[in-house]
Amino acid sequence: MKNECACYIATQYDLTIPFGTSHPGGAYRSENLEDQTFADQSFDIVITQDVMEHLFDPVQATREIARTLRPGGAHVFSVPIVRKQEPSQRRARLTAGEIEHLLPEQYHGNPMNEKGSLVTVDWGYDILDHLGRGGLAHSMHYIDDLSRGIRAEYIEIVVGRNLACGTMI
Repeated sequence: MKNECACYIATQYDLTIPFGTSHPGGAYRSENLEDQTFADQSFDIVITQDVMEHLFDPVQATREIARTLRPGGAHVFSVPIVRKQEPSQRRARLTAGEIEHLLPEQYHGNPMNEKGSLVTVDWGYDILDHLGRGGLAHSMHYIDDLSRGIRAEYIEIVVGRNLACGTMI
């Protein structure tokens, strides 16, 4: 992305540096997706990869993404839909600032933490209903294209659009 998009900003959830600051090596900026430091309407597109299943408040993250998107902008993201036709299921939540495990702990790989990232939600296809409360209009897309080497169990891509109209000048 960085090679193709001149204004690309890579971010990571990095608790070792203050949110809104760049890593000393300049590879990324530290951000909390649920409480971003970016200004309103900063982006045309936000891309997240396998993040929404690790958030304690994915609806709040969607609100923040909607806030930072310009009118007509989009949030494009991958997320494992592990429950398919079954309702999404919360695995862990924050209660009075403490993690409460509702199901056995599960972690996914994370380059920022050797323990991995805690899975907080096992998403079903009802993810669109859940995240729709965050102010974006969502649609789900399936990509199964062997000519591009794409065939896997978790191939759903979700697109959230900011349908707000801009101001004409």
